[in-house]
Amino acid sequence: MHVPGQMRRRAVMALLGTAAAGPALAQFRVEVTGVGLTQLPIAIAPFKGEAELPEKLAAIVQNDLERSGQFRAVDAGAGAGLDETSRPDLAPWRQKTADSLAVGSATRLADGRYDVRFRLWDVVRGQSLAADGFVVVAADLRLAAHRVADMIYEKLTGEKGVFSTRIAYVTKAGNRYNLWVADSDGENAQSALSSVESIISPAWSANGRQLAYVSFESRKPVVYVHDVATGGRRLIANFRGSNSAPAWSPDGRTLAVTLTRDGGSQLYTIASTGGEPRRLTQSAGIDTEPLYSADGSTIYFVSDRGGAPQVYRMPAAGGQPQRVTFTGTYNISPALSPDNRWLAYISRINGAFKLQVMEISSGNVQSVTDTTADESPSFAPNGRMIIYATRQGGSEALMTTTLDGKIKARLPGKGGDIREPDWGPFQR
Repeated sequence: MHVPGQMRRRAVMALLGTAAAGPALAQFRVEVTGVGLTQLPIAIAPFKGEAELPEKLAAIVQNDLERSGQFRAVDAGAGAGLDETSRPDLAPWRQKTADSLAVGSATRLADGRYDVRFRLWDVVRGQSLAADGFVVVAADLRLAAHRVADMIYEKLTGEKGVFSTRIAYVTKAGNRYNLWVADSDGENAQSALSSVESIISPAWSANGRQLAYVSFESRKPVVYVHDVATGGRRLIANFRGSNSAPAWSPDGRTLAVTLTRDGGSQLYTIASTGGEPRRLTQSAGIDTEPLYSADGSTIYFVSDRGGAPQVYRMPAAGGQPQRVTFTGTYNISPALSPDNRWLAYISRINGAFKLQVMEISSGNVQSVTDTTADESPSFAPNGRMIIYATRQGGSEALMTTTLDGKIKARLPGKGGDIREPDWGPFQR
């Protein structure tokens, strides 16, 4: 599994005997494309006072909501000067066919912090639906906007918003690798780790406080766990051979990993504090890329035990594996939705690598992208979107898509060869 300088899909393909294209530099901008079947028309008026802010709050809220695929933005040009303190004239918004209107303000306090407030109006019924506020430091203005978007999303859809969550991803620029932690929209990226050796397979713990990953700084793949807040880390797996593909159990006590300590690549579990691993699989093939179901009862993984890589599942304590994917002859990099309803994975189709989404109960599979170098899908914690890496327009890109593929957004990110995004959990 020692493939320095390659991302996880490329590492898995090398492990399973397939070549991959090399890296490319990337430029980024946010793009939302496609038309959803049902979208809620909403207007986000400029927040009063945001012209003096380093961040334009209304634009952040609007981009969040549009990216979800659940909302269609209505021109808010008539909203200048509105705030949450008084009832606006809703007639112009009804004429614009908006169902709802969000207004707000941002005020700098004497201590340098900002008081961010908003109100959501039902334009049709003329009712106030929600109102709230946050006092934040300047560095958290984006987070405040994401929280506003979360509240609007939950109020109008009945489901929890994911905009204030975080993502992790890896870049390679020149001879340097970086593990980044960023807002869910790709902005505000902070480097968690920088190395001249490969970093692969970042995986968030269920509480969002730790990242497991594989580092090649010892000139071989070794598993670490990294504390995001402090930057401290601990060594988890450094056994003979390859140590790779860490995946957290939902309770955070255990990691499933792929080890070659006893010969071929097989699955093991190991305490998240380290220790002696316990072997789960006993196959003559290659078993790798484990992940836990949300309830911790099942482990999904990739194996070529049937002659070509497919997704399997088995009880988390070990047991007889069952094959899950049957469409196509080469399926890797599984990701499971939090409700265990959907499985996303990468399928090789006529030489192209395509993101697929399968409804587990029916086995129905849909290809949701028109790109040909997709990799590393990861579900949003509400299960409504998937983040993945791909090549678009000749450059590397971080993308999100709705499950039906109708709404996609290209996220900004750090320059270089983009790899392996993982969407973090709801913050606890």
